[in-house]
Amino acid sequence: MNTDYKTVKTESSGEFTEKRSRFIGYAKPVKTEREASEFISQIRSKHWDARHNVYAYSLREGNVKRYSDDGEPSGTAGMPVLDVITKNEVYDVCVVVTRYFGGVLLGTGGLVRAYSNGAKIALEAAEIVKMQSCLICTLTCSYNQYGKASALIPGFGGKIDDSVFESGVTVKFHIKPEAFGALNKALADSSSGEVQAVSDGEAYFMTENTGD
Repeated sequence: MNTDYKTVKTESSGEFTEKRSRFIGYAKPVKTEREASEFISQIRSKHWDARHNVYAYSLREGNVKRYSDDGEPSGTAGMPVLDVITKNEVYDVCVVVTRYFGGVLLGTGGLVRAYSNGAKIALEAAEIVKMQSCLICTLTCSYNQYGKASALIPGFGGKIDDSVFESGVTVKFHIKPEAFGALNKALADSSSGEVQAVSDGEAYFMTENTGD
């Protein structure tokens, strides 16, 4: 099973001004290099009149990491953006930092700080979240058993995704693998062995805002 990881929740942006240069940081969750390239092209089209559209992205699949200085001095733009992504341990994300030059040179150190800050505010705006590998599960019970069964699931760290009410009740939920056995024991104990959950596979689910 793959390990848990962090990514961003949504596409978002933030901006600031440094010595009259305007910096706009964008972040978006992406799964492939194609999705990253499309996002970069989108931002470049939106800010076609900007002096620089610097980018970096990190993908879990193949552990791919790419960046571009887009005309800024080597090492002062794309790499600092990638460093922010890497230090925050965020994957499946693309960050683009747009710069409208304000006429004042920032110097090497100033550029590194500015592009790092652009990446930082972009990630903060997009919300860093933790993705956990969980079992996708279902259980079937009677209407009388539903209240007790549905209450046990969150008690073991699971989350109910759907409940279908027909002749009986089918509850669909996801839960961490290590909690599955204990939940099933509790379900059996509470229903004289009549209610048991089954696992239908695994998937990643967003669990929390990391606050990073």
